[in-house]
Amino acid sequence: MQTINAGYKSLSLLVTINWDRLLYVFTILAALFLGAFVGSL
Repeated sequence: MQTINAGYKSLSLLVTINWDRLLYVFTILAALFLGAFVGSL
């Protein structure tokens, strides 16, 4: 149980540190999909 808790804490820390990078990647992917959708119309 302690191992699972430690793993969750480290994963949470990584997400907290890299939240802006994840948001940046998600925004680029959303823009690409939206551009492809608009281009197919």
